[in-house]
Amino acid sequence: MARTGGAAVTAVLLTASLTGVAAARDSRHAVMTPMSGFGAAAAVGAAAAFAQPDGNGGVYPPPVNPSSADPYSPAVGHSYRHGVLPTIGRQREMRSWTARHPAALASSSLNVTYGGGFTGPAVMTGHEKVYLVFLGSQWGAQRTGPNRDVALSGDPSGEAPYVQQLFKGLGTGGERWSGVMTQYCGDVSYNTEFCPANSLHVSYPDGGTLAGVWVDESAASPTSATGEQLGAAAVAAAAHFGNTTAASNRDASYVILSPTGANPDGFNTPSGQFCAWHDDSADPNLPGGPVASPLDVAFTNMPYVTDAGLNCGVNFINGGLAGLLDGVSIVVGHEYAETITDQYPPAGWTDTAGAETGDLCAWNPPGPSGTNNLTLPTGTFAMQSIWGNDASGDVGGCEFSHPIVTNNWVLNGGFETGTLANWTASGATSVAMSGVHSGRFAARVGQAAVTSGSSRIAQTFTARGTHLSFWYDVTCRTAVAQSWTTASLTDNTAHTTVTVLPRTCLSHSGWLRISWSVTAGHSYTLALASRDAAGVTAGNGISTLLDDVANS
Repeated sequence: MARTGGAAVTAVLLTASLTGVAAARDSRHAVMTPMSGFGAAAAVGAAAAFAQPDGNGGVYPPPVNPSSADPYSPAVGHSYRHGVLPTIGRQREMRSWTARHPAALASSSLNVTYGGGFTGPAVMTGHEKVYLVFLGSQWGAQRTGPNRDVALSGDPSGEAPYVQQLFKGLGTGGERWSGVMTQYCGDVSYNTEFCPANSLHVSYPDGGTLAGVWVDESAASPTSATGEQLGAAAVAAAAHFGNTTAASNRDASYVILSPTGANPDGFNTPSGQFCAWHDDSADPNLPGGPVASPLDVAFTNMPYVTDAGLNCGVNFINGGLAGLLDGVSIVVGHEYAETITDQYPPAGWTDTAGAETGDLCAWNPPGPSGTNNLTLPTGTFAMQSIWGNDASGDVGGCEFSHPIVTNNWVLNGGFETGTLANWTASGATSVAMSGVHSGRFAARVGQAAVTSGSSRIAQTFTARGTHLSFWYDVTCRTAVAQSWTTASLTDNTAHTTVTVLPRTCLSHSGWLRISWSVTAGHSYTLALASRDAAGVTAGNGISTLLDDVANS
């Protein structure tokens, strides 16, 4: 199984001859990638390989991709429309074109790969911050909704509170849709397909992604805002929220929501058969050129998609009023997933033809690899699946759920290898299989039997995140004057040492957490030690469990 499609499926077709080369990811950075030749039999075989069961007795049709190869693509003549999501009707036309040109499908039948980060940060590796910008006085009067959301009188479909609840809910309640994106990373070489251990991954949005809401009613929204005007609105929003440096925008994106009746970049017109797209404000391919600003910010053109009705997903999953906003969450979720994996396109994760992680699974019907309801603590939202390179044994496919990959630069920090691998140990140290904080194992430093000496476990690592944390559980049956546990953190780069856990002796502390700020790029040594003093009676030694050591 390779790339999966759907009832109206998106993908990008390669502009290349059968024995030619893959075109550039975009005109800013022409990168020529050799492609192997495909004969007619290979093309037909590739199309057959794309057939994937949809879980409902059928199969997903082969994918199609928005690119200049396909005359029906909304990206034709609009190279700034990255991750463009065609309308369902336009998607059908693209799929029909693909069926008549199977060689183009075969030539782009690869997983997504890393673009090298040459236009700026390629993926969001810190906590994602989504800022919602309701552009224009047409949005009407503001009030506070029942969930403390901003509600607007000029919002007949109720899109504003719905989108706020979606971004408040992502990363909460243990949802795993966001886990799909965490398999991708941003510190690897060009054309990397799979992220090695300890690479810098897309962050899981623990606790939600909504960082701010601004109703910019300083003027009416343009009837048909250009890409450059939308980018300028994003730059203005960055200033409004105080994000005036590159660092403060490192993991930020600005969703520019136009009011009902507006046609941003030609949305819902014959020249704009799309539902949304994303880009960055410094893209020279924007109509009118890049935004005149020292900042380069990621933004999404998010029209009032219910204006397009069924063509942009109304009732795509749910019937009646329950499905009125299906397309809103499908569309904005599509662009969000692509933004965090390709923040400043096309430097992040795309396939050989430029399709992003959302494009390859767009408008799939319901099913294991399709579009489904995602239940969050803040509500239930229709969401599409996202391309995962690791699906189906690394062949690749659309995934709706995925284990969370965390950015932990401490090796074997949870001791789930069942060993003390990657740690330096001395004295009475072992692996515990009961009473652990999480998982199946923890490290034990010291023991109930008196050792009349010190036991120690330590690891030296290079910090990639700015926080270090660990959990410990002390059992000490004497007094701190005789026995104790302590932990230190040495900054080998700055040549400083701090005591993060002072000498401690508790009869049973229970699991407690230590958290400390560290400097990314510095080398550190974390050490936890326990000591029994001479004269302690038998059976009254000190034992400390250590678990879930993490740098993130």
